[in-house]
Amino acid sequence: MPNLVHWLHLHADRLDESNELAESVLPALAGDRLLATGVPQEHGGAGGDVRDAIEAIAKVAELSLTSAFVFWGQRCFIEFMLQSPNRALAERRLPALLAGTQAGASGLSNAMKFLSGIEQLQITAARQGDGLLVDGALAWVTNLRKAGFVAAAAVAPHDGAPPVIVAFDSQLAGVQRNADLDLIALRSSNTASVKLTHVSISADDIISDNAPAWLPQVRPAFLGMQCGMSIGLARASLAQAALISQGSRNALTPRIAALKETLELATATLLAGVHDGRFVKEAPAMFRLRIQLAELLQQAMMLELQAMGGRAYLSTQQQGFARRWRESAFIPIVTPSLTQLQSALQQFDSQQAAKAAGQP
Repeated sequence: MPNLVHWLHLHADRLDESNELAESVLPALAGDRLLATGVPQEHGGAGGDVRDAIEAIAKVAELSLTSAFVFWGQRCFIEFMLQSPNRALAERRLPALLAGTQAGASGLSNAMKFLSGIEQLQITAARQGDGLLVDGALAWVTNLRKAGFVAAAAVAPHDGAPPVIVAFDSQLAGVQRNADLDLIALRSSNTASVKLTHVSISADDIISDNAPAWLPQVRPAFLGMQCGMSIGLARASLAQAALISQGSRNALTPRIAALKETLELATATLLAGVHDGRFVKEAPAMFRLRIQLAELLQQAMMLELQAMGGRAYLSTQQQGFARRWRESAFIPIVTPSLTQLQSALQQFDSQQAAKAAGQP
């Protein structure tokens, strides 16, 4: 990805601080065929599996979390297509998604919280023939390119049937993309809210007609690729801390080396679990890894800060530190947030304790 690396070196701070380059991020990612990473060749991809996508997102996050966040959103939607039983939908959507000419947005943060019992679904639907007429809103969605996008959402039918996962196009009547959220960072990520008013969804655009059964299958990839952002940013911070501390006699060098080793061990555990399928049934284990990786990132940032010392407050000597500090503040709150994951784990632990005690 030499072309992308050069572009991100030039524009990383600008991507973080303003939305001037928002429409350029996806084409830049597509230029080096990164969007095809981990996608089977028979579907037009570069081969490999989701582990390769996680590592690719991590590499981009080392240079720009804004771009990695967009990458995550696009690659998640691609993954939804790969795992959808609606093969006609996937065949119709994948070529433009892989080429980067069509923006894909996850939109399933609300659904993932619903799956863990954290939040109710924010979109409802009435039956309309073999399709749906949907209403509701999504408060935070990234990669909503102003030139157009397709997004996924979980929808609760009024008739009490299981929630479904749909794809909706920005060009459909009733889809309203609001102005970019006024973020303190990641401002070129095309992150906004979306309102849906009587939006007609045909059966051709239903990703899954049984969200509770489908979501656990896709959640490891969703969270795993999200963890790629923590991994890449932590690697960048530790690399900078090590560079600054090189040759100096201080206590930071062994701490940096130890944290790097812990980070790579956690990363290896994540990649193995995503690959062998254990996280489909062992969601709490993945939640704990997501929390651990976010905590390792915070530790890495503190080591970089300590290595820089007073220079961290000098605008002329940043070397990306201030941007990484702002970027790192996003990791604990990106949905599902650490607080939400900790709450889900507490519920799980309580249920396990009740079972062990023989309670119903």
